[in-house]
Amino acid sequence: MNPKLLKRMKAKNEKRLSELRGKIESGEVREADIEGVQEEIDTLIDELQGINEELDKVDTEPDPEPAVDPENTEGRSEGTDNVDNSDNDDTTENRSGMITQQQRDGLLGNIRSGLQARNAMSNKEREQQQRKAFADFIVGNISEHEARSLGIVAGNGSVTVPEVIASEVITYAQEENLLRKYGEVVRTAGDVKYPFLVKKAEANVNKKERTTDIPETDIEFDEITLDPAEFDALATVTKKLLKMSGVPIEDIVVEELKKAYVRKEINYMFNGDDANNENPGALAKKAVTFTPEVTVDLTANDAGQKLYDALIEMKNTPVSEVMKKGRFIINRAALTAVEKMKTADGFPLLRPFTQAEGGIGHTLVGYPVDWTDAADKKGSVDTPVVYFGDFKAFKIQEVIGALEIQKLVEKFSGKNQVGFQIYNLLDGQLIYSPFEPAVYRYEIGAVTGTGE
Repeated sequence: MNPKLLKRMKAKNEKRLSELRGKIESGEVREADIEGVQEEIDTLIDELQGINEELDKVDTEPDPEPAVDPENTEGRSEGTDNVDNSDNDDTTENRSGMITQQQRDGLLGNIRSGLQARNAMSNKEREQQQRKAFADFIVGNISEHEARSLGIVAGNGSVTVPEVIASEVITYAQEENLLRKYGEVVRTAGDVKYPFLVKKAEANVNKKERTTDIPETDIEFDEITLDPAEFDALATVTKKLLKMSGVPIEDIVVEELKKAYVRKEINYMFNGDDANNENPGALAKKAVTFTPEVTVDLTANDAGQKLYDALIEMKNTPVSEVMKKGRFIINRAALTAVEKMKTADGFPLLRPFTQAEGGIGHTLVGYPVDWTDAADKKGSVDTPVVYFGDFKAFKIQEVIGALEIQKLVEKFSGKNQVGFQIYNLLDGQLIYSPFEPAVYRYEIGAVTGTGE
């Protein structure tokens, strides 16, 4: 159906509900009218819901000002304020067939519920409208002025990614970046500082009665301030694809951009080795190297039992607070190794959960384990790498409203392409006190132990 016609029908129904509410409040509705009025209210609300469902399926212009504000009690029929309530104490009298207060409240409640349901549907409409406006603006179908009128923040050739679309990028990043999944994310526009202990206080003991003042003890803290770095990624889309009708442009653009962006974000957090953009708090740099007592030779017959013993030793290394919250993150090479290994009594190292939790279906020496290629050793993907600890100590700062997209037309015009560049401000570091390391790193077979 024509969206404009739907909007007119919607406005007509809302106006009629407003009229009915005014009559009810002013006392014009009599007891004999209740059944007919209630039936009309139900019909109008059902029609409104159907109209809103149809509007959700099409791209429409912004809704006009609603005819009725269910939360606004001002401006209602003045008859409500001027009603003489001097005879209200006589509740048994129903003069001239007037409806009771209970009946009036019931009818008004039905109208209010229907209009509130309309507003909830409008939120969904606005979300879809904003997605469409974002897509239209970045491909040049609407002007900057029109985009702003539809809730899109734009200026100087760039456009801030709406929250509804930005959440899709962040959700994808969380699925692919395990440090987002298990770390702690703070969304703020200001600096984020994390204090940590660098010198412990010392207590005193004295069996005899004290004759002197209690000596002072020193305690010292340091702090790390997260310093968001600039992240950007570039994706190109052909003009032919952009001009094809029926193609969800925003889905195409966001899909490509989020892949490029997340790859860069993951490397920054796991390795932090980008030229001129090093991250001293990256997981590979900040995790403490674990050295087992015995070297594990993965080709030996007893490799399974020795690896099991090494992992037991590793998970018992952190302090109790870290150990209680610990989990394993391993790379594909380590996953392949532990899947093949069995202990001396024939039990596999990698064991299934009784019931999968949070997408994690296996345990390693009793602790949850997840794997990612991001944990690979740079230049040596075949090296099994194991991390263990409390990954909540990995702190991530996202700057609110920093995620934006810029359209690049001239730069790729020779190839009949349009470029889209995504930009964000972000920092992520592993932060812990030197007295309580939060994460340990073990390269299986890379460290020479004492032997047997």
